Amino acid sequence: MRSRSSPPAASSASSPRRSADLSAFVALELIHLHFPATSDLKGKRKVLASLKTQLRVRLGAAVSEVEHQDLWQRATLAAAFTAPQEGLVHAACDRAERFVLARHPEGASFERWVASEEDLSGSGPPGED
Repeated sequence: MRSRSSPPAASSASSPRRSADLSAFVALELIHLHFPATSDLKGKRKVLASLKTQLRVRLGAAVSEVEHQDLWQRATLAAAFTAPQEGLVHAACDRAERFVLARHPEGASFERWVASEEDLSGSGPPGED
């Protein structure tokens, strides 16, 4: 059986083209959860699988479990959101927090970071040196 290979896609970091009016923001929300009623890892994983799916489908988040994978009463999820305006990523994080608290009122806390494309690339639009 033959396999096909395609040329590698160009990395956005190496691309010199960038719109002067580009506006992109990203938010990272850490969701720290406590499951006092869960008695084993299997129960925790069932609850987490449902929550991660709902955050993806209902809120459009990219979600991953990033800490405490081997503890049965704790978990930390990372949820990421992108938008063309800073206020929109904050609003997405606010919705995620309300969503999580409505389902896990017994224990959830949050940390949030928001950055613009300019913040992440370390430079402003071309020609503004």
